[in-house]
Amino acid sequence: MSNDVIDLRDFYARRLGTVARRFVGRGIRALWRDTTGQRVAGIGYPTPYLGLFREEAERCLAFMPAAQGVLKWPSASPTLAALVDEYELPLPDASVDRLLLVHALEMSHDPASLLRESWRVLSAGGRLMAVVPNRRGLWARIDSTPFGHGRPYSRTQIMQLLREAWFTPVSWGDALYLPPVARGWFLRSAVAWERTGAMLWSPFAGVHIVEATKQVYRAVPARSEKRRLVPVLKPALVAPTPGGAAPAHGRVKRES
Repeated sequence: MSNDVIDLRDFYARRLGTVARRFVGRGIRALWRDTTGQRVAGIGYPTPYLGLFREEAERCLAFMPAAQGVLKWPSASPTLAALVDEYELPLPDASVDRLLLVHALEMSHDPASLLRESWRVLSAGGRLMAVVPNRRGLWARIDSTPFGHGRPYSRTQIMQLLREAWFTPVSWGDALYLPPVARGWFLRSAVAWERTGAMLWSPFAGVHIVEATKQVYRAVPARSEKRRLVPVLKPALVAPTPGGAAPAHGRVKRES
């Protein structure tokens, strides 16, 4: 079941969502430091993080799945968001340099097809970044946030999924070490929780942030050709017929 776009908007409007956006955005920016002149797109609900690149990228687009719904983005400018079928993006081949997946893979009914479509629209040497809930983290166990819905992933699972879809993981990050507690007094110490968690319990972060490159050339396994068994024919002497031609069936009937 997909997250509703209204619930996603409301979460990021609350204080806990603001804190989550800050820490996840910091992890995204640490891997993509400069996107100047590049074509950047996002799938899922990427708008809280696409703003990091909108001023420097050549273009910046948000694609939201039909099952989730769409909201106008940005609110005070011509819209850059569209409602789409995430398995058939309205983009030509190799038209995007960077592709950001947020609240996308864990909610998809067919994540492999989503990644294959992402592979199609990425340019040669293009990079994909996916933010996915960590199955060991607290955020995946509490459904009061969007990260508690859908299917969470371990590092091994997300690596295998990316490789099967023709991507090579190259960089990793984690975020949301603090528990998903919305109390004001707790959120005031969120920075301390995040720093302590990064040092002490890294495997239990709330989300994984993985960057992968598009594999342009893939090895195709060779198929071993089956050997055909050809029967060995033994030559036989055939007596000529009176007209000089051999009998049709290769045998001579002697006259008595």
